[in-house]
Amino acid sequence: MEKITEKKRFSIVARVKSTTHAWRGLGIFIKTTHNSWVHIFFGILAIYLGFVLHISSIEWVMVVFSIGLVIITEALNTAFEIDIDLTSPTYHPYARDTKDVAAGAVLISAVVAGIIGLIIFLPKVLILIF
Repeated sequence: MEKITEKKRFSIVARVKSTTHAWRGLGIFIKTTHNSWVHIFFGILAIYLGFVLHISSIEWVMVVFSIGLVIITEALNTAFEIDIDLTSPTYHPYARDTKDVAAGAVLISAVVAGIIGLIIFLPKVLILIF
């Protein structure tokens, strides 16, 4: 028979302490996902260009959203890969498919972010060049 546990009261201190799991996860993501460094580099480059080229508030929203989208999809892809490696240590075509679909999501987000970057930055750069 399952024991019913008493529901704990809400605690801000407990919520703050629980973020240590999220910070740990981010550390794992940064340490183990080499592509994250590429995404972070391009994110920092976009932020730098945003300041240099004085992009508008709406453009900033799109840049920040794009950076976040790519990093989130890469983090989820990493989580899926960790889980698949645990649950399917030997080769299985469905495990491969799952990993490939997750990687495809990262590719889609990176392409979308690249297109948004081109739409925002290319006209401004071309004006400076010509």
